Amino acid sequence: MSALAVKSLYKIFGSREDEAVRRLVDGAPRAEALAGLSATAAVIDANFEVRPGEIFVVMGLSGSGKSTLIRMLNGLLRPTTGSVQVDGVELTGLKPAALRRLRREKISMVFQHFALMPHRTVLENAGYALEVAGLPKAERRERAFDALRMVGLEEWADKLPHDLSGGMRQRVGLARALAAGTDILLMDEAFSALDPLIRREIQDQLLELQAELGKTIVFITHDLNEAMRLGHRIAVMRDGRIVQIGTAEEILTDPANDYVAQFVADVDRTRILTASSVMEKPHTVLDVNVGPRVAARTLRETLTSVLYVTGPAKRFLGTVTEDEILRALREGRQRLDGYVSTERVRTVSEDTAVADLFTDCAESVHPMAVLDDRGRLVGVIPRITLLSSLASAVPDDPSAGDGDAAPAVATPTDGPVAATPDAVVADDPAGMVDVPLHAKGEPA
Repeated sequence: MSALAVKSLYKIFGSREDEAVRRLVDGAPRAEALAGLSATAAVIDANFEVRPGEIFVVMGLSGSGKSTLIRMLNGLLRPTTGSVQVDGVELTGLKPAALRRLRREKISMVFQHFALMPHRTVLENAGYALEVAGLPKAERRERAFDALRMVGLEEWADKLPHDLSGGMRQRVGLARALAAGTDILLMDEAFSALDPLIRREIQDQLLELQAELGKTIVFITHDLNEAMRLGHRIAVMRDGRIVQIGTAEEILTDPANDYVAQFVADVDRTRILTASSVMEKPHTVLDVNVGPRVAARTLRETLTSVLYVTGPAKRFLGTVTEDEILRALREGRQRLDGYVSTERVRTVSEDTAVADLFTDCAESVHPMAVLDDRGRLVGVIPRITLLSSLASAVPDDPSAGDGDAAPAVATPTDGPVAATPDAVVADDPAGMVDVPLHAKGEPA
């Protein structure tokens, strides 16, 4: 079962919402569908599932609808139509008390601007969700302190937020979400207010915590490099629609349209693409138990001077060259073991970044061997292949295309209404107050 499932989700702000949805469902472009209506389409036909333990990044420019989308995932905004399921429970039909309980038990949220209460200590801020939930003081202090320890702030527990740097305050927000003990974290532009160096440190910490705790994270960002670094999968949004979902490699190597292609044109592909994406199938592989005569015949048939040798369970053992095969024939040997060497070839894992392959490539006499997590040979990378991948990493001139180009400035679609939930959660940063599904200020 998925941790989160979104099906045919729409959010229309303004009047005649149903008419706008009907036109959009019939296939009308957004501008045409909204013609004559006092309405704004913030999210249009969103469909995706988030797997347990996954970091699912929603990426898009300002006004693409991503913040409106995340607010529908915990009921801060009610969809115009569509379904949001959390661990199989339909969110949109829950009564206020059930919605509060689901937030308390299933979903925590981390905001861009920290949402800390300035008159409360760091420890009290970290334990706020537990206080709202009614846990005894001793238990919530213990859990909050454990969460602060996870983010490296235990020594600051008795300080007030104004004593902390921006990065430290954001870690308090993360600690508050961790202390709540929910399996799902929603993070809305959580690191965008931080300077680049601190931002990268917090990204590293998030990845470490996710690997340790196995949290399911939906992360909203407008920063492409952040999305590529954090996301197991990425959903790219434009004008309220999700235009592509895939891994960083899939989006880089197979963009769905011109908009996505130009969006990712300036990404350093050597930091995103891995050995598995540039390797070739190994054709000159022999089992260690075959004799040198078979090896010699294979050399003639493949017009090569080196063979890759595997042992039990297809584990990679090394290489054997033409000279060693001839020596084995002269010595009358029946097997290749004893002639196999690992000195002339470098081995790398499938997930090694292309940028990290060049040193190994320079030091490897033969094409590098790519191994899986069980030590089996799954591919080879000849030097020319690696150089070709470097050449392809240089982006084409984005202005050369005449397709659906990524805009330099986007027209906001979330509008002033999208800020309404922020006002609500400023006094309730845990997202646990009884927020009506039509929040104050939201168009009816």
